[in-house]
Amino acid sequence: MLPALNQILPADILIYALVFARVGAMVMTLPALGEAIIPPRVRLMLALALVILLVPIVGDTYPVGATQKPVMLVGLIGLETLTGLAIGLLLRTVLTAVNTAGNVIAMQSGLAFAQTFDPSQQTQSALVSTFISLLAIVLIFAADLHHLLIAGIRQSYVLFPPGKILPTGDFAKLAIETVSEAFTLGVQMASPFLVFGLILYGASGVVSRLMPQVQIFFLAMPLNILAGFILLALTLSGMMLWFLDAFAAKVHLFAPL
Repeated sequence: MLPALNQILPADILIYALVFARVGAMVMTLPALGEAIIPPRVRLMLALALVILLVPIVGDTYPVGATQKPVMLVGLIGLETLTGLAIGLLLRTVLTAVNTAGNVIAMQSGLAFAQTFDPSQQTQSALVSTFISLLAIVLIFAADLHHLLIAGIRQSYVLFPPGKILPTGDFAKLAIETVSEAFTLGVQMASPFLVFGLILYGASGVVSRLMPQVQIFFLAMPLNILAGFILLALTLSGMMLWFLDAFAAKVHLFAPL
């Protein structure tokens, strides 16, 4: 007969492990808080600090006897980890809007071949996309939206009580809507560049037909890059405010005021 877990380890330690399963998964995947450019030890310390603060608040929400049966404890840890990953990755999807906008801007401005390493995506990306992605992360902290993310961690215990299966159907629907909204937002943020590119290339085509002896596209390329930088300087603040509003609206689903 196997001894009960609370005879081997104190029940409080096991509750801390359960809370850490969800909070740690969320901290490692949430946008801004879980960026790969933040050292893993810093994220781990943040997760442990949040666990210490949350255990007195949410410790009583776990099913009675969860710390006594090994099978129940392991299953509950897996469920808590899955819940944290699902919420964190869903909110991280919103951040793909700035990557979409940056790639569209780079293509329309003739800067698509200027590639650099994007630490937020852990891959090569257009220089403009990397800049906008890092700016979005900085603005999330500057606008104190990371406080909403932390509040969302607490609120997740109200929306998804421990021990209950995730509503996979509703969650899948929300995930599909979030991906669609993120792509739409990215295209909308880059819409001035789409209009500008359409006008520029259309005008270049007309001039090329009127004066076929002139290599108009070689002349238009420097103008395209210069105008792209000017347009980016004029529209960047509006684009980022638009993104912050959309990001805050999505986070409010998990951390309502």
